[in-house]
Amino acid sequence: MSKIVHPFAHRLGILRDWRHRWFSVGPAYQENLKADILLREYLQKELRGMYIGAIEIERNKNLRVILKTSRPGVIIGRSGEGSVKLRNKIASFLTKKGLAVPEIKLDIEEIRSPESNAAIVAYMVAEGLEKRLPFRRVLKQTIEKVMANRDVKGVRIALGGMLGGGSMSRNEELKKGRIPLQTFRSDIDYARERANLPLGVIGIKVWIYRGEVFAEKGKEKGKDKAKSLDVARDK
Repeated sequence: MSKIVHPFAHRLGILRDWRHRWFSVGPAYQENLKADILLREYLQKELRGMYIGAIEIERNKNLRVILKTSRPGVIIGRSGEGSVKLRNKIASFLTKKGLAVPEIKLDIEEIRSPESNAAIVAYMVAEGLEKRLPFRRVLKQTIEKVMANRDVKGVRIALGGMLGGGSMSRNEELKKGRIPLQTFRSDIDYARERANLPLGVIGIKVWIYRGEVFAEKGKEKGKDKAKSLDVARDK
């Protein structure tokens, strides 16, 4: 029997790094884990609509939150006011939950190609559905935008829920290009999102294939071998 595996977790330690990076033992581990889960849920709600691609958390003596977004100016604000407010909100949220509040460092990184990021693409689809646009048009337009990017070699978007105002929930899917899920070296970005509509929630899943990570190294090795063979023949 085959099993469906999360594409991100499937490549942890091979192509991907953990999104929460810290180490602790005993009761401190439980508190840090609880704080990270609650903080991630809070930031996802608070920053919805700001095209967040990833949220990463690091702990040493300080708490470092890394936000990857395609619109950093919206979060930072004028002369950094937005980032200061967000840092204060994180501190007040942790105190409300009765958790330890270390020194908080907030890093905001820009995503240069948002069309190759699955989380941003999933939010674009959710935004279109929440504006009550026809779901087939949203799927086609989004896939065309994503495939126009040079880095992307394949995309797949799946929807599930009360689509088109129907009385029954159903699943719809659209795919273009290749999505090799079983290949470890394939760089596949995956994300899930929810579109809140009057009839109910529509689930969105996005897979984006950005090529093989070791393909260029393999080509270079092949070229070096070909050159060495040519040199040997000339001798």
